[in-house]
Amino acid sequence: MSLLQNIRLMPHFAATLSARRLIRTTAVSAKSQSGRYKITPKGDRPLTYEMANPPHLIAHRKAWNSWNTSNLEGELRPSQTMLEDEFIRRFMTGTWHGLVLSEVIIKRQHNHVRIAAILRRGITPRKMYFLIGYCEELLAYWLQCPVTLELQTTEDRKDVIFKYI
Repeated sequence: MSLLQNIRLMPHFAATLSARRLIRTTAVSAKSQSGRYKITPKGDRPLTYEMANPPHLIAHRKAWNSWNTSNLEGELRPSQTMLEDEFIRRFMTGTWHGLVLSEVIIKRQHNHVRIAAILRRGITPRKMYFLIGYCEELLAYWLQCPVTLELQTTEDRKDVIFKYI
């Protein structure tokens, strides 16, 4: 008889047991980790100013890497602008191979595209002027708008390091 009573109570016991098992007692799993760099034990990882600021400080300490208004409501080409920005970044890092020390910043103002970056002085000024004209002409042809490069040069890679972590 006691076995039959235990079988009848079994579904109620199983339901309460499973409800208890759904409660989690671990740390918060929704913690934001993107855009943050891990601290190394030796503290020898160099970070630029752009990399040193976490994502939640964009617009407080630093600006966005792309300035455009195509993401506003009612605009016609937000996805094309994003693809063009990615193409511009890859084209710049490929053309100025090994010379780009910072992120490529793209600023769109009306029909004008301005591209800013920090480069290392690893080539002669004659080649640098040629590459500036080459990039401006090709990008202006592909994007169908005027393009201006705003480049700054520095002697050493260590000049763009903001801090070590």
